[in-house]
Amino acid sequence: MAAAAAQKRPLPPQNKLPPPPPAVRPRLDPIDREKTCPLLLRVFTKIGSHHSEEEFAVRGKEPKDEVQIYTWKDATLRELTDLVKEVAPEARRRNAKLSFAFVYPDKRGRFVMRLVGMTHSYGNGRRLEDNKALAELGFQIGDYLDVAIM
Repeated sequence: MAAAAAQKRPLPPQNKLPPPPPAVRPRLDPIDREKTCPLLLRVFTKIGSHHSEEEFAVRGKEPKDEVQIYTWKDATLRELTDLVKEVAPEARRRNAKLSFAFVYPDKRGRFVMRLVGMTHSYGNGRRLEDNKALAELGFQIGDYLDVAIM
């Protein structure tokens, strides 16, 4: 009788696919900040929007609102947000958002801008983008960082 009941039980569908693997973040080698020399990051801030690519076209005539930060490639957007807040009073507003973009020359030598993330001025570090490091985002030494304070 048990054998007859077992035969009537429906089988699980065979075409059900397994769940996709979790997204793998690129592993970064840890940087010993005591032994590794920091890099110079040229940061350009602007209230309301990003600078235009044309404002970076002529070497030596970059936008005037520059902040130079010595940091490492493992610096997160949250760390950079806190550093920008030290020099830009507008970024300290409770509801301020900071949008980050890399500015770098393309193959033809023209500067292009690539948005890489956004943080809130008083975030708690729980937002996914807060913990993204420069290296994870594809930063290369020599790139500029353009920050729009909104």
